[in-house]
Amino acid sequence: MSRLGTIARRSFLFGSVAIAGGVALGVWYLRSPGTNPLRPEPDQTTLNPFVLIDREGVTLIAPRAEMGQGTQTTWAALIAEEMDLAWDQVRVLHGPPAQAYYNSALMAENAPGPAYGKSAFQHAVGEAMGTLAKPLRMQVTGGSTAMKDGYERMRAAGAAAREMLKAAAAARLGTDPGLLTTQDGAVIGPDGQRLPYPELASEARYHAPREVLLRDPSEWTLLGTPLPRLDMVAKSTGTAEYSIDVRPEGLRFAAIRMSPRRAGMQSFDAETAEAMPGVEKVVDLGDGVAVIATNTWLAQQAVDAIEVDWAPAPYPETTDAIMSEIEAAFDRAPDSTLLDRGNADSLPEGATEITAEYRVPFLAHATMEPLNATAHITAGGLEIWTGNQLPTFTRSACADAAGLPESRVTVHTTQMGGGFGRRGELDFSVLATRVAMALPGTPVMTTWSREEDMRRDFYRPAAIARMRGAVQDGGAVLFDAAVAGPSTARQALERWMGFAPPGPDKVHVEGLWNQPYAIPNARARGHIASDLTVPVGFWRSVGNSYNGFFHESFIDEMAHAAVADPLEFRLTLAHDAWRPAARVLEAVREMSGWPDKPEGTGRGVAMCFSFGTPVACVIEVAESEDGIRIPRAWMAADVGVALDPGIIDQQLVGGLVYGLSAAMMGEITFSGGMAEQENFYDYDALRLPQMPQVETRILETQRWISGIGEPGTPPAAPALANALFDLTGTRHRSLPLNRSVTFSS
Repeated sequence: MSRLGTIARRSFLFGSVAIAGGVALGVWYLRSPGTNPLRPEPDQTTLNPFVLIDREGVTLIAPRAEMGQGTQTTWAALIAEEMDLAWDQVRVLHGPPAQAYYNSALMAENAPGPAYGKSAFQHAVGEAMGTLAKPLRMQVTGGSTAMKDGYERMRAAGAAAREMLKAAAAARLGTDPGLLTTQDGAVIGPDGQRLPYPELASEARYHAPREVLLRDPSEWTLLGTPLPRLDMVAKSTGTAEYSIDVRPEGLRFAAIRMSPRRAGMQSFDAETAEAMPGVEKVVDLGDGVAVIATNTWLAQQAVDAIEVDWAPAPYPETTDAIMSEIEAAFDRAPDSTLLDRGNADSLPEGATEITAEYRVPFLAHATMEPLNATAHITAGGLEIWTGNQLPTFTRSACADAAGLPESRVTVHTTQMGGGFGRRGELDFSVLATRVAMALPGTPVMTTWSREEDMRRDFYRPAAIARMRGAVQDGGAVLFDAAVAGPSTARQALERWMGFAPPGPDKVHVEGLWNQPYAIPNARARGHIASDLTVPVGFWRSVGNSYNGFFHESFIDEMAHAAVADPLEFRLTLAHDAWRPAARVLEAVREMSGWPDKPEGTGRGVAMCFSFGTPVACVIEVAESEDGIRIPRAWMAADVGVALDPGIIDQQLVGGLVYGLSAAMMGEITFSGGMAEQENFYDYDALRLPQMPQVETRILETQRWISGIGEPGTPPAAPALANALFDLTGTRHRSLPLNRSVTFSS
């Protein structure tokens, strides 16, 4: 296996680029992605930052984090498709922290205007903005952008490698490259002679491609089909390596306690802990304590025995006081008014007005693998093993903590037992570095307890929405929405880069202002609770997770006020705005047999557009002896290009489960300045007996490829709440639903 470093080898060069099958090539091809960060062994060759070849075959570099969402499988397939690799020949590694692996699609999301119905010009503007991620070194896994970012880039990387290998074969055979073909990891000569890629790699690196031809999707053999996940065998056999599994020689284990109030540490008494067998060192971190021991259990027992006096919280101490501060944000001028169409101030003559207020709580990420990282400080620098979503920022932050230049920090990004945005933070890697500095020369794994993980999370923010609308003649004529809450983006960017860009916070209002519904008078405003310092962060689907609930619950109320079928009401609005949104509603109508339903059941519908993808969802609920159960659900998504239908299905269902868990029982409350929930016994998730039977349908009608890791989450809560209304006649405007609804177990 190669050593992955930061030394520059060669740039990823293109002389000219041809277009095949109408594939539109973006501005990325006009620029090099940066120097190649791969440092090959003597018997290895890198053809660009994404392709490494040795005697055993081809290893594809997928520098987006694998946390169960299948990113590395599809990313590798994009390269393998153009390289003509058989699927059983594909190996994949996560790339090192490097500018070459910047996420252009993440920056492109900041292009002006709603993301649906983009023209070619708007798409080009977004791609141009995407290149700004390169100087910012934004090697980020997030925002459901991996496939949008890699769709053309990775096919181009594979096609370039293919042409380099063909050029090397042509030189060896003394023939024209145009007479050669490729198949199953080899170049095939005019006479059928087979030259495997490993035999050509060392020569191929000297042949920069002069033309790169991307294959038409009709020629694909891997993409567009459900592929065996590259990570499944290892995960099924227990051999997959997560960061909690790494075992460098001489490893010691640490546990930490940091302030549950996010304040300083006034004093501590570690006498009892220091006397416990197996404890090697108690570390004063200034703002917390750690214990290094011979195993994690001993370290945790010892750190729990330390008496600590924590400073008071820098924010209101109770949930009610925090929500009051959020509510007060409505009294200040809006941070954004990104949607302002027609006249939202005046009620159309003869229209019926509807108003409602909705509330959602703070939520934890609650990943299955608790936070952890292993750090090793030596005379040569720092080596750290960590499951993270931000390799370049992680390296920079850990270098700062250790007082080292980045060139002396090596980051190994492992697989993750869930991320959902939490592993896009830097704190757990930095703390592991700080703990290891207390024991130089010895690798130390710092593992958080579940309680520490829950109480030190960067939560999905609580939010309040005030909605006003009007209906007339069976349709919507006015929609006026305002949402208040802390700013996730500003807090997170401050932690990542030390500054938050000025201007309106689009993340705060996403899912509210940009929905494809043709309502003539429409407005959406965002009010930031700017003085509230409860730590918040990116949580699967971010602003869409709460705004989807607000928007689609209120649209449902408008439909009932208009005495209209809720699905047909939405379908009319979507049809006039953007056909792909209408098509997903049509799909769930057909799949579920709407409006027909079994006797004694209720059904609710929601359609949310997020991360470029419209997703419609119908959920069925029914009474049972021990509470409400959810027998069935139907979901349809239009992704533009379905690179792997199997993984798309998994992500839709997984997103639904995550959204249902939050809607039914997810809640972080505060008392004494700290989170009251501390483990799965009081922060539960959907259980197997509660899981509905889910049918999905994948559409490919919209113009551009879109994201899929998060769009399954936003429609879950409103579809469930709307189904409960259909069943019981009670409208639920506050989450979690188990405050007022008993669900079967």
